[in-house]
Amino acid sequence: MIPVLVFDIETVPDVEGLRRLRGLEPGIPDKEVAEMAFQLRRQTTGSDFLPLYLHRVIAISCALRDRDSFRVWSLGAGAESEGELIQRFFDGVDKYTPQLVSWNGGGFDMPVLHYRGLIHGINARRYWDMGEEDRDFKWNNYISRYHSRHLDLMDLLALYQPRANAPLSELAQLMGLPGKLGMDGAGVWEAYQAGRIAAIRQYCETDVVNAYLVYLRFQMMRGALTREHHGRECELVRTTLKKSNEPHWQEFLAHWRT
Repeated sequence: MIPVLVFDIETVPDVEGLRRLRGLEPGIPDKEVAEMAFQLRRQTTGSDFLPLYLHRVIAISCALRDRDSFRVWSLGAGAESEGELIQRFFDGVDKYTPQLVSWNGGGFDMPVLHYRGLIHGINARRYWDMGEEDRDFKWNNYISRYHSRHLDLMDLLALYQPRANAPLSELAQLMGLPGKLGMDGAGVWEAYQAGRIAAIRQYCETDVVNAYLVYLRFQMMRGALTREHHGRECELVRTTLKKSNEPHWQEFLAHWRT
């Protein structure tokens, strides 16, 4: 069985990068630096969503299905730097060569990790292999949009048409899954300023479990899982989460209707 790794990242504005690019004084508070960038972005594009290279990664959550186990965890639990977080993620790709699964990972998460990894000088040799070291990667690698080692489930289900994209939380809820709990992406910056790092990690973890359960349903739809096998895989997730006393998993289970 090929390990399946579902991932999601959470980011905040790169205020140090903004200071450097805009020539701002060090004493200006982070909140004001970010607000300046938001205002300029709104004037330019109508949205305060910053360019991807200006998103600083503060958490990476993973759900790993491997052999007879399922587990969920977040990088960024301690005092790791952004570069260390990103390096640890790609070290995991080197170790497991997993099937990567994401929701909008091709449009957001991976480009952010590419840019930020480049800034910090991380090594991601296995991830970037396109057949130079492993011949199989010439025909199926993590980089090519139409290869499957990284499955951006949102992109695939929309048949690569952005206007057909669906939000993960709403689709999950329509399937009887919990959807987003605690906050949404727009609330991460505010939570980060308030020091609520644990809450951000918990939110990110529930997102990857939602994505994994949608992935299981997709695997059943395309015939890779029978209905019975799908049920066993869902029960493994449920049983794993029940072993945790953490409130976000108790809330997740309470909202899981199927």
